[in-house]
Amino acid sequence: MSTSPDARLHHRTCSLCEAMCGVEIETEGERVIAIRGDKADPFSQGYLCPKATGLQDIHEDPDRLRHPVRRVKGGWERVGWDEAFDEVAARLKDIQARHGRDAVGFYAGNPSVHSIGALLFGPPFLRSLRTRNRFSATSVDQLPHQLAALLMFGHQLLVPIPDVDRTDFFLVIGANPVVSNGSLMSAPGMPRRLQAIRDRGGRVVVVDPRRTETAERADEHHFIRPGTDVLLLLALLHEIFASSLAAPGRLAGFVEGLPTLEQAVRPFPPERAAATTGVPAEVIRRLAREFASTPRATVYARMGASTQPFGGLCIWLVNALNVVTGSLDREGGAMFTLPAIDIVGMSARSSLRGHHDRRRSRVRGLPEFSGEFPVATLADEILTEGAGQIRALVTAAGNPVLSTPNGRRLDDALASLDFMASIDFYINETTRHAHLILPPTGPLERDHYDLIFHVLAVRNTAKFAPALFAPADDARHDWQILGELTARMEARPGLQGRLAAGARKAVLRRLTPRHVLDLGLRTGPYGVRRGLRDSLSLGALERAPHGIDLGPLAPCLPERLITPDKRIHLAPEPLLQDLARVEATFPSDAPDAPDALGAPGTSASGALMLIGRRQLRSNNSWMHNSHRLVKGRDRCTALMHPEDAARRSLTNGQRIRVSSRVGSVEVALEISDEIMPGVISIPHGWGHDRAGIRLGVASRHAGVSVNDLTDEHALDALTGNAALNGVPVQVEAAAPGPQPADGGTRPPDITA
Repeated sequence: MSTSPDARLHHRTCSLCEAMCGVEIETEGERVIAIRGDKADPFSQGYLCPKATGLQDIHEDPDRLRHPVRRVKGGWERVGWDEAFDEVAARLKDIQARHGRDAVGFYAGNPSVHSIGALLFGPPFLRSLRTRNRFSATSVDQLPHQLAALLMFGHQLLVPIPDVDRTDFFLVIGANPVVSNGSLMSAPGMPRRLQAIRDRGGRVVVVDPRRTETAERADEHHFIRPGTDVLLLLALLHEIFASSLAAPGRLAGFVEGLPTLEQAVRPFPPERAAATTGVPAEVIRRLAREFASTPRATVYARMGASTQPFGGLCIWLVNALNVVTGSLDREGGAMFTLPAIDIVGMSARSSLRGHHDRRRSRVRGLPEFSGEFPVATLADEILTEGAGQIRALVTAAGNPVLSTPNGRRLDDALASLDFMASIDFYINETTRHAHLILPPTGPLERDHYDLIFHVLAVRNTAKFAPALFAPADDARHDWQILGELTARMEARPGLQGRLAAGARKAVLRRLTPRHVLDLGLRTGPYGVRRGLRDSLSLGALERAPHGIDLGPLAPCLPERLITPDKRIHLAPEPLLQDLARVEATFPSDAPDAPDALGAPGTSASGALMLIGRRQLRSNNSWMHNSHRLVKGRDRCTALMHPEDAARRSLTNGQRIRVSSRVGSVEVALEISDEIMPGVISIPHGWGHDRAGIRLGVASRHAGVSVNDLTDEHALDALTGNAALNGVPVQVEAAAPGPQPADGGTRPPDITA
């Protein structure tokens, strides 16, 4: 620790992933000296992953924009804030006047969820656009979880959270929480939490096409062919019912559909699942019986299960397993949080509760969810002419060129727009197409409170962190940017319009995120209703810089249910109907290893199945401009089993060409038995080789984008979520010749 008189210690939450790790940041003047885990944080207890150093790197990054810029021939020029706000609003209004409201589209990336300002002030801006063409990263991620929660429990955010700190049987399907620290299960320090399960005599079982970092710490790991998890889950339920192990316990009094579910899973015995999944029938039977007979057990599934053709069914069946065995709303099972700001309870009777399939997208007829269309069809809506064609787009904190399927096609679509504006502080693979970029303050320059991730945490806590550094005088927070744009979009001509605009600006100056947070805390479950002496408020959190522990998750059903009848709907009709798609895809009389699965020795086409993978020093495409997080050996490699490599006469470290229906990439091969035969894995978020980006570090460690291979037509038909895992690809040695360039072409400097 520095002995300088200017040295100070600050305690806040790392805002770079879902884990909510407490950090201790030492500063000297305007410089960050050190970032450490906060041992006094009641939630993370000193744990910190390498990503936290990215907080300093973002703050100091010379590539980060700090004022608005306009794209001009040959580069970018600086513009003033009012000029930028006026131009964005004028261009959007003009396009809507000429082509209709839906000619403007909006896309929000997942960094928005890490900003209280974006969460609070984004919805009013969306309403001011009055467009139906809304998209977000939701439909390449957790949409199946939200649909299952809505249909079963009545609210899209009423997601069951594994009570990992008290469970004795943790079944993990298609997830790698050691690297993600949870994901829809905020749980910092998962290695410690998993070891604690084993230390108390419990078991950790992982089912995944790769022997992940989590699997390395588990009691058991079983390979499964990508895209077949639905059959495993159906078989587990089949065995539980067939063995008379179904015991919902106290849940039985408020569960609808148990006999219907039993009948629905009857055609899917373990033998049928084993033939396709690769998981032996005896293993499925044993896991089902051990799970059902363990008093404190929970099953958790994530990206591998949700971003596949049957994502909605997978997450439904995961929830059903917990319900049927009585593990839902039970200590050590899957439970619901009660956060200090209870956005589930607050929105129980509003549109924020969620809705599904009220309308369909214009071009491909895909279902909306809570007002958003699947982002896999965004390029279609831009490129297809006709009424409702997107001609202008606003993006906020997102990089869909790298994070959504067939990114090259979306790249081309963005280049064709009449106008594009981005709220972002980087010129990245997506925002390079913008005509104007409005950069918000960085994560250390704004107040922080995790509104969403407290809803998904394995323990109830609350923590507020004031801005560590004062922003520059000419900087703007994201909520200020959104507020100014909203005011201009809603402005109407004439005296009455000017008066209304003035009133809105006055409200904006007074209504800040701090005011909303304080109101939410005071009226929440730990607020004044507990009594004045121990009430929770923003002031109380400011006096507790390490955070406040509000206790473990506690049983709360049926009171917490938002369904109209206050019952769990175990067999919702849309999910039951979707089982017909499983029957059609995996008929009971099919051969043991269908060609479509690409199992070694059975696929006439020689296809492998492509899956992604998470990495501890990476978070989607965000963190690759941090030199400390990308240094060392090349991490953007293709993992392949030795048998598959030998069959193709490939060697370790060799560059290979991986091709799918939509494109191809060249990448270094890494041969390893941690990946199952018939499968190949490329990590997500790389591909910083596009011309015109301003990411100096990332472009020198460009890698390739796995989403240049994923297919925008490969979807979960029920939810519209992208099927990013299980994409059939061909693999061959790359043609000899010059190696690819290190990075993209850097544009001329920004002019004043």
